Amino acid sequence: MTTNGDHVTHDSGTDNGLNIYNARSVADIKAALANLHERDQVVTAQLDSLVAAQKDLQRELGRMDLFRATLSTQASKTRSISNGMLSDAASTANRISSSVKRLDLEQERVKATLTVVEQVAELKACVLGVAGSMGAAQDWETAASYLSKASKIPKEVIEGDFAAWIVPTTEVPDAPAVTLDNASESLCTLFLKEFDKAVQENDGGKITRFFKLFPLINRSELGLDVYGRYVCQGVATRARANLNAGTGGNQSKDGFFYAGALTKLFEHIASIIEGHGGLVERHYGAGKMSRVIERLQVEADLQGGIILDTWADERRIDRQLTDIRAYPFTFLVQSFAAPARQVSGTQRSSSPAPARVSEDEGVDMKQVDFLLNEMTAMLNKWSLYTRFITDKCKDPTETTSPDTDSNTIPPFLANAPLSRKIADRLIAPFTTLTTFFFRRSVEKAFQLDEPPANLSLNPHKPFASNPPHITSAIEDIMYIINKILTQTLSTGDATIVTSVTPNLSRVLGSDFIGMEQRKMRDEHYPRAAIPGQLPPEVTIVQFMVLLNNLDVATTYIEQIVNSRLSPSTTTTTPLATLFPNPITHTQITTTLQSLSTIFAENLYKNVTLQRLRPMLSDAFRDADYTLSPAELSEQLAEMGHVPSDNITTENDGAGEDSGNSSSRYFTAHVRQRFALGWDALTKPLARILTESNNDKLMSMTIKRVGELLEKRIWTYAAPPAHQASRSSIDGLPGSQHPTGINALGAQRLEHDINEIIRVVCQGKKWAYREYFEKVRQILMVMNVEAEEWEELEREGEWEGVADKLSSEERVRARGLVTG
Repeated sequence: MTTNGDHVTHDSGTDNGLNIYNARSVADIKAALANLHERDQVVTAQLDSLVAAQKDLQRELGRMDLFRATLSTQASKTRSISNGMLSDAASTANRISSSVKRLDLEQERVKATLTVVEQVAELKACVLGVAGSMGAAQDWETAASYLSKASKIPKEVIEGDFAAWIVPTTEVPDAPAVTLDNASESLCTLFLKEFDKAVQENDGGKITRFFKLFPLINRSELGLDVYGRYVCQGVATRARANLNAGTGGNQSKDGFFYAGALTKLFEHIASIIEGHGGLVERHYGAGKMSRVIERLQVEADLQGGIILDTWADERRIDRQLTDIRAYPFTFLVQSFAAPARQVSGTQRSSSPAPARVSEDEGVDMKQVDFLLNEMTAMLNKWSLYTRFITDKCKDPTETTSPDTDSNTIPPFLANAPLSRKIADRLIAPFTTLTTFFFRRSVEKAFQLDEPPANLSLNPHKPFASNPPHITSAIEDIMYIINKILTQTLSTGDATIVTSVTPNLSRVLGSDFIGMEQRKMRDEHYPRAAIPGQLPPEVTIVQFMVLLNNLDVATTYIEQIVNSRLSPSTTTTTPLATLFPNPITHTQITTTLQSLSTIFAENLYKNVTLQRLRPMLSDAFRDADYTLSPAELSEQLAEMGHVPSDNITTENDGAGEDSGNSSSRYFTAHVRQRFALGWDALTKPLARILTESNNDKLMSMTIKRVGELLEKRIWTYAAPPAHQASRSSIDGLPGSQHPTGINALGAQRLEHDINEIIRVVCQGKKWAYREYFEKVRQILMVMNVEAEEWEELEREGEWEGVADKLSSEERVRARGLVTG
């Protein structure tokens, strides 16, 4: 019930929906009253808490009133202090600060005035000193030093009104700027005249004396130019003398005369830069030698161009390149065009072209070799010269990170006419000549190729030569590629290395490997005349020799490349010495490493797999894995192994012993047959093949043995009704196809296959056993006890037990054993 003025209203109900006015029973009335009592208690508690809080609030408000009274008193005192003492102090501080600023300004102005006065005084002394030194005394060094001091005085002081009023005298009436300019111009003309006179008289002392005076009169660039012209005259004179030294004699035709002339040119320029650089840097400033070097490069372009043009004409380079581009490589072309055929005998007798036909086709290989050696020497000196000039022109204040190119060739050298002529006359022909020389060497090596003599698969027949058994062409070709790679790296030019090396790879891949593959495919491929039999012995031997060729060539190339990347002898120059720039060094290293991986393809043909199926069929001949212990004992007795009355099969123990004895007998039988066939197949090959080739061939063969054994195991699940229609499975004759397997036969089969694996892997790498891991797991699942199988199935822990098998394969292997 609620009261609103004079009106009294009744609640429509309680919180839980009970309404005392709508009650229909005593229980409803009691429930409504109980609810009202609860609400009354809640409201009463809320009112009590509000009353208690009101007391605390009033107490806090009283405290705040007290604080307000205290703060008002303090604020009044603070205002009185601010208006009294602090205002006077602030005014005094402001006046002091303004006075200090005015004093500082006056001091600065006084100092500036004193500086100008001192500078004008010094200017006047310099003007009078210059005039006096250039008069009767003719003391040029003193006059130049006075001009040098005057040049350090600010221009605004020299041209200012104060200097124009103070400096002029009756002896020197002109303005100081005019006097200094006239004196500088007069001294410059005098120094030039005296410098040229000293050059004509070849007076080194006077040349140095006047060369040092140019920067003092503010004519540094002119001094560097005349000095550069002077040293260039010496370079030109020396270069002409060196070049003319061979005229009329044999020096221009024999030996590396032109390479020596170019070397002397570069060495002379380098000696000038090294010997005179200190003088220039000391008197002209750091980095000023670059201007002289740039002037020297102009002379180097002229003299070096003359040497290269004369060399190219003398050696008939253009004619050589024309003949090389027209060279037909008749032997190689006819060899690849030869029809497929089976040829025996020596390599040379089977060649499709006469042995020396290509030697008479207009290119002198000795001349090509001589040109390559001469060009290598020239390019090497050019690389050293370029590196030297780049280092001398490097800005000493420039900082570079280790990952950036810190030896950028200066533009005047990169764009120099000599650089372009080096590229046209040396770099491009060198690449062409090198590629031709290597390809022609490969062709000639195959023309003169001879196989090793008296090789045989008969283990009792000794060899006439020591391993590795390869043809003569391999050593010839590897010698040439080592020589060419040494020449190429000796040039010191990254562009040449990155262009020549891919060409070497291309020739090795297309001509060398291509020729070996063609011989393996068309001439010596081991084809058997009768299926199931081995090919002719001579064909197998020749085929394996070709395999050895490829393997040994790969090893040689890896050794050649590694000797450059990580030299361990003093005869091989490290790449870091030839190419000190980190970026270039990395580029060359990558290029060389790519050369050693060009043989990354499968070049090994299968000469053993055709014998594996017949060999396994023979090993398992007469092996019946469905015999009961009694039948096995009876068969064993019929074969004369153990009398049948000595074999007991009435109890499990005796039967198990009998079965184990029989298993051991048949296992030995299977092992003997397989071992004989395996040794007859692999040992003759191992005698001739290189170790690497034999490992690769054995890896392929053993892997295939594992696959064939797995297939044989699965065939035991074939139902007998289907065996008639499957007359041959995996190469097995129908009469010998497996006809099933029982529990005892499964144990015998596991023994037999384990013995075969032991024969195959005996003395071999442990990794070969991995090829039989799936076979082993199939046999384990097939022979595991029922209780152990149920536990494995329940736990699902197949890791290391049968993890090579899928769930379907495990069920299939478990179902192989019947009966």
